[in-house]
Amino acid sequence: MQRDIVQRPGTNGASTGAQPAARTSLPGNLLAPAAGRRFVAAALAEWSGLGLPAAVGFSERLADDAAVVVSELVTNAVVHAGTNVELLFRLEEATEDEAAALVLEISDHHPARAVRSDGSEGGFAGAAGPGEPAEYGRGLELVATLAERWGITYRTGLKTVWARLPVDDWNPFPDARPEPGFQQGLRAAELLAPTARRALRDDADWAGRGALSFLAEASDLLAGQLDEDIVAALAGQLLVPRLADWCAIWLEPETPGRAAVPRLAKVWHVDETRIQPLRTLLEGDPLRLPERVGTGPVSIPWPGSAEDDGQPDGLEGVALAYRITSGGRTLGAVLLGREGIARVPDEVTALIEDFVRRVGLAVGAARAYTRQATISRILQRGLLPSKVADIPGVVSSLVYEPSDDGVVGGDFYDIFPCPNDRWCFVLGDVQGSGPEAAVVTGLARPWLRLLAREGFQADEVLVRLNRLLLDDAMEAAEAAALMVAAAGGQHSADSGQSRFLSLLYGELVPLPGGGARCTLVSAGHPLPLLLRPDGSVRPAAEPQLLLGVMDDAVYETQSFDLAPGDSLLCVTDGVTERRSGPLMFDDEDGLAQALSGCAGLSAEGIADRIKHAVHAFAERPPDDDLALLVLQAE
Repeated sequence: MQRDIVQRPGTNGASTGAQPAARTSLPGNLLAPAAGRRFVAAALAEWSGLGLPAAVGFSERLADDAAVVVSELVTNAVVHAGTNVELLFRLEEATEDEAAALVLEISDHHPARAVRSDGSEGGFAGAAGPGEPAEYGRGLELVATLAERWGITYRTGLKTVWARLPVDDWNPFPDARPEPGFQQGLRAAELLAPTARRALRDDADWAGRGALSFLAEASDLLAGQLDEDIVAALAGQLLVPRLADWCAIWLEPETPGRAAVPRLAKVWHVDETRIQPLRTLLEGDPLRLPERVGTGPVSIPWPGSAEDDGQPDGLEGVALAYRITSGGRTLGAVLLGREGIARVPDEVTALIEDFVRRVGLAVGAARAYTRQATISRILQRGLLPSKVADIPGVVSSLVYEPSDDGVVGGDFYDIFPCPNDRWCFVLGDVQGSGPEAAVVTGLARPWLRLLAREGFQADEVLVRLNRLLLDDAMEAAEAAALMVAAAGGQHSADSGQSRFLSLLYGELVPLPGGGARCTLVSAGHPLPLLLRPDGSVRPAAEPQLLLGVMDDAVYETQSFDLAPGDSLLCVTDGVTERRSGPLMFDDEDGLAQALSGCAGLSAEGIADRIKHAVHAFAERPPDDDLALLVLQAE
């Protein structure tokens, strides 16, 4: 282990010893900084509640400082390392030599050791070498200002940046005047206040903690958005009037090219009556900065200065443009203006550059989500039948609700005719979700149709499908999944492992006197339930092994008559395993009890009542695909 220590004059190295600690792992995406701040706040609250001696020194200022430090360090780790982030937060009790302190340790798994300002080697912002520009802001300078000391620890495959915040009356700004409201931390309500003039502009404030609070709160607001236009709208309202009198945000199209033209996504002005005239003026001249321009400010001629724009004299000032980037790719540009001045202070231009960088990260994340959601919708449409067949003498009702997480789900269904007056129905659930599950679904459904139409019996269909899932064809499925992920989809970490499939497969043969002969086989799937007209409910199949587990698995069928008035309910585990705290919907035969109360309802009525019961079981929406099929004999 090697430890490089950066400390202030008169301080010692980091202390060690047993202390209360909290640890978590954060994803390497834009949600990590906000999650880190919440985690730190929760740990402080817990330690305060335990009555620890050092917790007496906890103050709002200390909590704010800890939130800023963890936000900066986690943001740097996400942006420059791109790996998962490990967060360790511990409380060191006072000793004879040192006061009590909060210690934050943020680790990433990037192999590089260097700490650079350009981020090219996985380093952190703000620690530029001699002669290097601080292109990525002043992250570690902020940490150094707020912390008693900080440092970097290197281990094999792990780089840790730590910071120590004393729990006492130590004040890094002993001569500073009382901080205004801006420097106490801006809340989202004030950031987006309806009255734009509520925030008074004082450039001197931005040299202190007002800038830190602004960036922290802006990051929270921007990171939670999954639509690039909303990101642009929020960015405009955050900039005006705090840092500018007006601003305009252009976004590059997703598909670049010579014919691609930036889109004017948002125009904002401190005087709302001038928003539309400014938009009209800017729309005819799309802003696209030359490739040689970096992420810093670029002076731009004042819009309309060469022509009579109808504005009063003396309102011209400074116009600056910033490139919006993410992952080395240009996503657009921000143009903003300050009226009646000749120069914008350096601390303000640097703050705007940091802010625009966060806008770029938010736009990039929103576009990645949009691509993933588009791929998901396309895959989902291709994996499910455009129309299910009508079975003579049997009414069917289907409910299918994919979970709204931006990735294709693993549930699928089908109803199709077969030779010899047979009608087959399928309800399946592939392990996991995403492209790999989608590929398995895309193979399983046509295989089922092919095997059924070739005349195989229900048990033989599952035996052959099981072997197909385990043979070399799955290699092609995994390769296709990787191709989907490379095109912008989501590729799960368990690629290359077997894909398990739970499946309910059934055949219906209409009977001359009404109803149908039903043959079922359930492979690791929630058992179907048979509802009689008198309200009695019983399982209609026996549990058997999942598909894709054992090559020599055999399956047995169960047959019965679906008499007129009988209803068969088939569901996926999104119904049975719907959670409300520690409870599941099907605990103590909850699904059977709900179905028993559906006696006398039509197939559509049963499906609708079960769906509403599942939704009402918990306050939060379902987090898994929900599929149910009702077959009712006439």
